[in-house]
Order: sequence, then C-alpha cells, then structure tokens
Amino acid sequence: MTTWERFMRTFQHRDADRIPITDDPWETTLRRWNRAGMPAGTDWCDYFGIDKVAQINIDISPRFPETVVEETDRHIITTSPWGVTVKNFKNSQSTPKNIDYRVTTPEEWAVAKSRMTLDDDRIPWEYLKNNYGKWRAEGQWIRANFWFGFDVTHARMMGTETTLIAMVEEPEFVEDIFETYLSRCEELYTRIWDAGYHFDQIFWWDDMGYKGTTFFSPNMYRNLLKPYHKRAVDWAHNHGIFAELHSCGDVMTLIPDLLETGVDALNPLEVKAGMDALGIKRDVGDKLVLHGGINAQQWPNTEAVIAEINEKIPVLKQNGGYIFSSDHSVPDDVSLENMKRIIHAAKKAGSYC
Repeated sequence: MTTWERFMRTFQHRDADRIPITDDPWETTLRRWNRAGMPAGTDWCDYFGIDKVAQINIDISPRFPETVVEETDRHIITTSPWGVTVKNFKNSQSTPKNIDYRVTTPEEWAVAKSRMTLDDDRIPWEYLKNNYGKWRAEGQWIRANFWFGFDVTHARMMGTETTLIAMVEEPEFVEDIFETYLSRCEELYTRIWDAGYHFDQIFWWDDMGYKGTTFFSPNMYRNLLKPYHKRAVDWAHNHGIFAELHSCGDVMTLIPDLLETGVDALNPLEVKAGMDALGIKRDVGDKLVLHGGINAQQWPNTEAVIAEINEKIPVLKQNGGYIFSSDHSVPDDVSLENMKRIIHAAKKAGSYC
C-alpha cells in the first residue's frame, strides 16, 4: 500500500497492511544518525522505510522585524515575527526560551493584527508548484498546517500568564485573537485549495495541557476555544478532508468536548503527562483516530520502548484508527541502531497481515 492508502484506511477506521508510521526527529538527532551511517542528504523516512507526510505551511504572523539581539558560541537571542524575544542554543535542540513579549495588551494586539495581512506571498506558491505533483505521484499523504488557538497565543505571542489572565478578565480580547488567526488560515488555505492544490487533512497545534491537567477548565474551553476548534473542523469536513488536533499535556477531561467538535484525530497522547491511550481506545476508539502514545522518554532504552510497543499497538490498531509515533518527537539521545529496532518492532506489532 502507499502511504496515502494506508492513512486513508486508518482515518476510515479500517485495517490496512500495517499501521502508518511517522514521527519528528530533532535536527540534532538527524545529524547523529548521519554520523552513525545514514547517508547525508537522505530522507530519513526513505531510509527507515516509513510513511511520508508532505506538509503545507503558510505565514499568518505579524511579520515583526527579525533581529539578532545577542550571539555567543553557545546561544543566539533573536526577535521573532510574532514579536517575541527568543533564546536558542546552537549545539543542542530544546524548547526555545521566550524572554520577552511585545504583544501583551489590546493596543499592541491592534498593531499586530494590522500587520497580519492576506498578501499572496504568505503562501509558498513556488514550493507547491515544484513538489505537489511529486507528492501525489509517490502516494504521499498531504497535510495542511493551520495555526490558531491558545497555543500560538500563549507560546508564540503573549506569554502564558498574560494569556490566561486575559481569558478570565478580557475574554473578548482573546476571542478576537483566535478569530483573527483562524480567519487568516481559512482564507489562505481556501486560496490554495481553489488553485488546485488539494490536501488530505488539516492539522493544528494547540497545547492545552501540562502534567496531570489542563491550563484551563473544560467550561472555559467550551466558552472561548471550542467554537474555533469546531469551525476549523467544519472547514475541513466541508472540503471532504479530515481534521487532527495536536495537544501536548493531559487533555483527558476535554475529550468529550473534542468529540463534539467532530475532530477526527488526536495527537500526541503524551504518556508522561497522564494521557491514557488504551483507555481512550477502549472508550471512544471507534470515533477518534489516535496518533502517538508511545513514551518519548523511553526511546533511548530500546528494550523498554519495544515492550511498550508490544503492549499497546496490538490493542490500539484494532479496527484501524491508530498512527504510530512517539508522544512528542525523537530526541538526540536515540541512536540510529535503536531507531532501526524501534521501527522494526512497530512494523511487526502494527501489521494486519
């Protein structure tokens, strides 16, 4: 089967030849694998014989100036298009450290919003022209990445504390942000779709949880964020495609509401935060495609992760509806040899043949 056929059957909750297998290794992980023998310039998905998911991204940012504030041998501090001052380390990959935020008030938001234009150069037309035909010819699955909601607001623009306080004290301010993000995504991806570049699903990041709970109550989710999630899902379904939400952290209490939005898939099912993939499969596995749920902290310990694979995948793959990946990404403490063993175990446990 091609990747497209495999994913389609999975989203339809039907058995395929095997479960789809995909992930997101860090850049430092890829460099480690190159040093260990994976040929430079090789697509890592081809090297391991796993599924290839093509991605389409757009730019809805305010396009604030990007400048270098400080640079040393170890790190670099820059300003982002979202108006955030960010510190990144050069020789290791980790979550960026946000140092300062420009947009923290309705007045600054008005400035940012005015800069979030719908110019045609926010769409990667040349990239689509050069690659779309190849993606379809190779049977790849094509994903359009939307960018809206709580996560982009707190992590990329305003900061967690400012956003959460605003959700309580100035909900109309936050709702305008959510509305602006989503409307830009809808407009630009409609333009892409109408140009003939069709995709198979939308996907968006909206981390709403941390360890053991969510950043806000289910009631606040229903009042502020759920309508925008449902609107994105409806946009996808009106185009005859699927919708997948990525939310790190423990979002177990939100699952009934997520189902009401009509979302088709949930990722990454973060084990260390408290997500119970087997319980979700048992309770709503016929309604929700599960993507992930294999503890990334275990991946350097091959025997432990293979044991987890052999415990979970035979259950998760039943009647389709499961996509294999870690519950976050592949860190650079995972060796090439370990990754080979992990992929082999996932293919074996995830086979329907």
